[in-house]
Amino acid sequence: MYTELKPYQQIIALLKKYDIHDCVLSAGSRNVPFVHSVEKDPFFNCYSVVDERSAGYFAIGLAQEKRKPVVISCTASTASCNYYPAIAEAFYQDVPIIVLTSDRNPTMLGHREDQMIDQVGMFDRHVKKSVNLPIINDEDDEYYCERLINEALLELNHNGTGPVHINVPMKSYNNSFNVKELPDVKKIDRIVLEDDEKEWNSLFDKLNKTKKIMVICGQKDFVSDELREEIKRFFKKYNSVIIADHMSNLDFEYAINPTVAFDGKYITSKKMHELLPDIVISFGGQVFSGLKPELRKFYKDVEHWSIQPDGKVVDLFKSLKNIFACSPETFFEKANNYSKSKNDNDYYGLIKGYVDSVIYPDFDFSHIYAIKNVVERIKENSILHLSINDSVRISNFFKINNNINTSANIGTYGIDGPISTFIGHSVASNKPAYLITGDLAFFYDMNALRLNSVKSNMHILLINNHGGSEFYYNGTWKDKYSDLHTTARHQTQAEGWVKSNNFKYLSAGTKEEFDSKIDEFMSNSKQPVLFEVFTEMSSDAKYINDFYDLSRPKDVKSEVIRKSKNIIKKTIGQDKAEKIAKKFGIKK
Repeated sequence: MYTELKPYQQIIALLKKYDIHDCVLSAGSRNVPFVHSVEKDPFFNCYSVVDERSAGYFAIGLAQEKRKPVVISCTASTASCNYYPAIAEAFYQDVPIIVLTSDRNPTMLGHREDQMIDQVGMFDRHVKKSVNLPIINDEDDEYYCERLINEALLELNHNGTGPVHINVPMKSYNNSFNVKELPDVKKIDRIVLEDDEKEWNSLFDKLNKTKKIMVICGQKDFVSDELREEIKRFFKKYNSVIIADHMSNLDFEYAINPTVAFDGKYITSKKMHELLPDIVISFGGQVFSGLKPELRKFYKDVEHWSIQPDGKVVDLFKSLKNIFACSPETFFEKANNYSKSKNDNDYYGLIKGYVDSVIYPDFDFSHIYAIKNVVERIKENSILHLSINDSVRISNFFKINNNINTSANIGTYGIDGPISTFIGHSVASNKPAYLITGDLAFFYDMNALRLNSVKSNMHILLINNHGGSEFYYNGTWKDKYSDLHTTARHQTQAEGWVKSNNFKYLSAGTKEEFDSKIDEFMSNSKQPVLFEVFTEMSSDAKYINDFYDLSRPKDVKSEVIRKSKNIIKKTIGQDKAEKIAKKFGIKK
């Protein structure tokens, strides 16, 4: 029988999956839930050492002789401090020790709680990894706790060996042991180049037998010819579909950009379930498309393989199973050399048919119209930088030419610095360079226009729709008062500042004006040029939703649920609505 405390249940279950048997236990109250659970489980070898100073050094000898990780467990407060000398020794001797410290309710720290000190990160630079587990109240906490434990245990032998620290807070003392079975926890595996070929090949064999593989290419500022060729080979050999938006810079004719089709405002849960991959493989940086939040809704049904050169745990979809600590080039080359099969194109056809079903109308004058007519005209061997939100989203609605180096500051998704970053790109190259930005981002970074390094190859499309249209798009706008601060509605124009910095200035407020000036904007000039296009943010947001409505999958049940959720959120508030959804197991 095991403790009722879920963090300790997860720790014990994962220790088993990582094949860690030895536990050095020091007497105390707070760690009784762990101690009594493992001392009755024949899987574990338990050693009693009351003095934590001695227990730490005892564990070092045990781990060195067995050449395996060892757990040390103590109660809260100064008991944990007594581990420090041994932990420092283990760190400098590269000994894999799991330091398991029990802790009290974090809300009481500094408020005269008995036997309580600040234990979070207390071993500082003398452990390879330190995690502080959450007190589990819901499914999100369970996922987070499980992931943190995996992260700690994975560091025991990542880029060398050494100690790791897991701190386990609890609201109150628990002495109940009525749990018969441990939870079915997920172990994350890290595969490195030094691993036996049999381990690699067993995974590739699984890949060979998989019918639905989705490769998601994240943001990448440079794609080597080798990577491009290996992805082409992979696509031919495995039952796969290659997902890439403009920021991936992949330029592969069979790659699919799903920005519209997989947006959460477009795809229904029923359709998403139909299109789910069995295995998703990801590499590169940030993923803009709606696939990320949509895949997270079905994390129990998908297995995620992450290609992460530094071996870091990056769980994009809450379903991470394997980390491949190598370059994407190496992973795809090894996979291709193993496989003798051929893509039957069934899954590719399924995804492509769905994405191609999106209906593109003749857009009326709006931010969509302006962005479309710029991105589709940008010639090969150019630079394109996108600011944030609509600039990134809408640009990905449309195809662009090959060999356009596309970037965006979506590592953090901040409004900061789009002009400055763009200028950095443009001064490092003689290629035509284009920036697409909204007004709030532009005015935030407008001082960059006065940099003395500005070159004549710069073309800036400024969508001035008088505020943050994203807040209309995502439903944050509530009423006229939202325009005061939330959307930051304004009547500011860029003309004066732009001209004072020796830019050619163009503007348009109608379709006819835009059409008459677009060629001048796109052409080479003796001075940098800015094209300010005036639209209205509320109608811009509506244009996107109207566009989605043209071909959005029609599922009566999903539509009813979608509308009901919106009504509930407006009536009782989003926080309460999400709590109710969690209680009844309804996906957001």
